[in-house]
Amino acid sequence: MRAKISYAVTAAVLVFYFVLVGSRGVMLIEAGTPLTVALGVAVLVLPVIGLWFLWKNTQFVRRANQLAAELDAEGGLPADELKRTPSGRIDRDSADEVFARRKAETEAAPDDWRSWFRLAVAYQDARDTPRARKAMQRAIALHDHRQVETA
Repeated sequence: MRAKISYAVTAAVLVFYFVLVGSRGVMLIEAGTPLTVALGVAVLVLPVIGLWFLWKNTQFVRRANQLAAELDAEGGLPADELKRTPSGRIDRDSADEVFARRKAETEAAPDDWRSWFRLAVAYQDARDTPRARKAMQRAIALHDHRQVETA
C-alpha cells in the first residue's frame, strides 16, 4: 500500500510539473517572436514526452499487478525463500540460487507467462532491474497473447 501511495504522489507531482512547464511553453509561444515561439514549442515537447513516459510506466505497473493478482489467486506466487542479512537486505548467494531455479523453470516452459513472472521477481531480487522489467514485459505479452487465443 505504501508503494502505491508513493507512486501516486510522485505521479501527481510530475503532472503538476508538466502543467507548470507546459504553461511556460504556452507563454513563450504567446510572446509571438520567432525565437520565443521556437523555444515555446521546444519547451512543450518535454511535458509531452514526460506524460507519455508516465502513462507507459503506469500501464506497465497496472498490468504487472494484475498478473500478480491472477497468479496469487492460482496460488502460484513465488514464496519468499531468500536469506537476508542482519540489516534485512537480500543475501546475494541466496538470490543467485533462487534465480538459477527460476531461469531453469523458464527455459523449460518458455511460453508460460507464470514462469516469466517468477523470473522477473528473481531478477528484481538479484537487483537486476532492467532484466526484471524485460522479463515482466515478456510475461505480460504472453498473458495477453493467451487471452486473445482463448477469446
